[in-house]
Amino acid sequence: MTHTHVLGRPFGPRRTASFHGRGMAGTAPVTTPEVPVPEPDLTPAEIIRRAAALRPLVREEQEESERRGYYSEGLHREFLQAGFYRMLQPRRFGGYEFDFPTFWKAMIEISRGDPGTGWCLTLGSHHAWVVGSHWPERAQRELFGPTGDFRAPHRALPGGTARRVEGGYVVSGTWDYCSGVPYATHFLGNALVEGSGDPPEAVIVVVPRSQFTVLDDWGGGAQLGMQSSGSNSVVVEDVFVPEHLVVSGSLTRRSGPTPGTELHGNPMYLGMIYGVYHAGLVVTQVGAAWAALDEFEHLITTRKTQLPPQVMRYEHPDYQRAWGLGRAMADSAEALVIRAGEMYMEFCHRWAAEGVPFSREDDIRLFGILQQAGRLAADAVELLFRSAGSSAARRGQRMQRYLRDVAMYRGHIAAQYQNLAVEFARAHFGLPDHLF
Repeated sequence: MTHTHVLGRPFGPRRTASFHGRGMAGTAPVTTPEVPVPEPDLTPAEIIRRAAALRPLVREEQEESERRGYYSEGLHREFLQAGFYRMLQPRRFGGYEFDFPTFWKAMIEISRGDPGTGWCLTLGSHHAWVVGSHWPERAQRELFGPTGDFRAPHRALPGGTARRVEGGYVVSGTWDYCSGVPYATHFLGNALVEGSGDPPEAVIVVVPRSQFTVLDDWGGGAQLGMQSSGSNSVVVEDVFVPEHLVVSGSLTRRSGPTPGTELHGNPMYLGMIYGVYHAGLVVTQVGAAWAALDEFEHLITTRKTQLPPQVMRYEHPDYQRAWGLGRAMADSAEALVIRAGEMYMEFCHRWAAEGVPFSREDDIRLFGILQQAGRLAADAVELLFRSAGSSAARRGQRMQRYLRDVAMYRGHIAAQYQNLAVEFARAHFGLPDHLF
């Protein structure tokens, strides 16, 4: 076997054990957890079951969560106890280190209860994997802390500036759309380094909760949809961020070993973020498709057709057709998401076992699959909405809420599949691409 070199040392059998990634072939250096895992024997099947079991409570709180702009403190405690925030966190620092298919299946279940809540939870949780991949050991030990309590949004569009000073940077700025921030312990934000050239260098800074302000500018009807996603703005004013908490902002433009692959002995921590970041949005759309199907089924099994001969709507072929198509589309969208997660893990393990790079084009390929999954899920919601009847359009109706939520995804820059398809081709043919 060819050993891939990680930070100058062979990624091969020194003292070895099975990867923490659950079920994938390979070996990795043994690491001793520094932070106790709350439930050492927690399995992927159990944490997915917990997410499904919480779905009715999440759904019950939809309207209240929209008004507030994020899910309740009670749901936050449930999520803490269930272990959702730790799913992708390195085991060494108190996490469960589950693989992406496991994480995404759980987030689909929560999003089926409320897409906005799923958006908030997913984007507040999966950046533990980013930190575990790209930040140095000193930073990880500090950020995950003695208890492993870590949650953070990441706003990748530069919203501030970073001025170099001795030992680090002084950071200021305002970042909008910081999804997941209401219950965050930290904030990750891209900033432009002052005086670094044209174009300026971009860096990612980590700021603790005590040093940033969350603006009250989300929810309560201020947006069309995803009102419970906790996508508030964050303000940082002249905060010193030490050097070890700052990394390059070009995470999508690299391949090969990272601090995480050496530290955790798990190739998942290659930290290729391009496809994974989009999946964080798409799982909410798949959840929305299932939620819309649930609501549609409720409507057609409790109401009759309006025109004679009157029958229960589920007995009429028009409604049967919509339900059948909706389920096929939701199933297909979910299958695409899970397969993309499996491919991510396969690319990582291929790198570790055979030395084959996890390339930028591999990452772009995952992004394209996930875009199609999001498109298909949103199509399913729109089909079910227009098939449900005009009463579904009233304010407060769940079907209307799901339509508004997928409309927010449709407008996201990363969801523009026709525009980005050109860039995907340019990357494949070796032409300059302008992808973020």
